[in-house]
Amino acid sequence: MFIVNNNRKAMAKAVRKKAAKKKAAKKGGAKKTGAKKNKLGVKNSLVNNINAKKKKGTSKTKKKSTVSKKSYKAMEDNWGKNK
Repeated sequence: MFIVNNNRKAMAKAVRKKAAKKKAAKKGGAKKTGAKKNKLGVKNSLVNNINAKKKKGTSKTKKKSTVSKKSYKAMEDNWGKNK
């Protein structure tokens, strides 16, 4: 019985969420065209990807990192600088 109730609650929540999305889409009208977002749902940049993976809980250790030390250092040097 407990599992069935949890399943019903989850399904009801999903339905409400979907309805809210539809309602928001109708209100919004034309979509704003901004920066492209990747599969993590953030703007494509090394910093954003690292922080999104950290927030999601799937970040890699430094040992398993695919970002080279050279590019990470260059990125750190440019933090806070405007174009």
